[in-house]
Amino acid sequence: MPRAIWSGAISFGLVTVPIQVVSATEDHSIRFHQYHLTDQGRVRYRKVCELEDREVSQEEIGKGYELTKTQVIPITDEDLSNLPLPTAKAIEIDAFVPLGSVDPIRIAEGYYLQPAGQVAAKPYKLLVQALSRSSKVAVAKYAWSGRERLGLLRVRDDVLVLHAMRWPDEIRDPAELLPPPAEVSEAEIEGALALMDTMTVEELEGPEFQDRYTEAIAQIIEAKRGDRPLPQAPEPEEPAAVLDLMAALQESVSKAKASRGEPAGPAEVHELPQPKKAAAKKPQAKKAATKKSATKRTAGRRPRSA
Repeated sequence: MPRAIWSGAISFGLVTVPIQVVSATEDHSIRFHQYHLTDQGRVRYRKVCELEDREVSQEEIGKGYELTKTQVIPITDEDLSNLPLPTAKAIEIDAFVPLGSVDPIRIAEGYYLQPAGQVAAKPYKLLVQALSRSSKVAVAKYAWSGRERLGLLRVRDDVLVLHAMRWPDEIRDPAELLPPPAEVSEAEIEGALALMDTMTVEELEGPEFQDRYTEAIAQIIEAKRGDRPLPQAPEPEEPAAVLDLMAALQESVSKAKASRGEPAGPAEVHELPQPKKAAAKKPQAKKAATKKSATKRTAGRRPRSA
């Protein structure tokens, strides 16, 4: 397990749970350096002071906020560790919500929360069991790296996990990305649902969920290391224009079944719920929604960090 990157406590009403934060994920990507093509010399980035025109060491570098082009407000690590916020030393739980109510686009990287010593064992277990039994997640605030963040607390294998979350105004409005108006028949929707059924899995395990890009890079490196021919890339298939959507769906269902060793029989059709009659005041609701969306887009973003 990697070293702790933050120490503090979870504040749950009057209950305090001392914890340490460690990263919950690992990056196994192959990293590249930059080299001079003519002589293989390493190309590095150097930190140079613009006023003195010389390279400076890490000990000479600090943070600062540029107030004007000629005035910089220095900010030290001590300043950031003593922010005038209740969340500077604690992960403060504000509410509990069903996980399904949280839009996944707002959820970012995850961290494991480890109980800090014997004194934290009982309140830590209490929060784990309460969250598990409630089938809810906790929404919390915490301050790291010079900014207050929103977080989501959940349980994974009896361990608390903290996910960083994006603030509501950090999510861009997708309205301008909507496609042109188009009609889709119920038969086409049923065909898409049948395709989804054939592609449904119980868990994200197996060869189709492995990092093939990293494996391919490793093959190239090994081939060059052994002065062997590079592996041949498969010819990319040109995407064909879909002229008959139903025929494309049926063919996709057959291919998906064949890849699983199933007989490519007729697709199972779902009964779709009959559309409800539109309410008399629907145009007013649409107008209100449009007004709300416009208000959201015009609202200014508050700064998150200096």
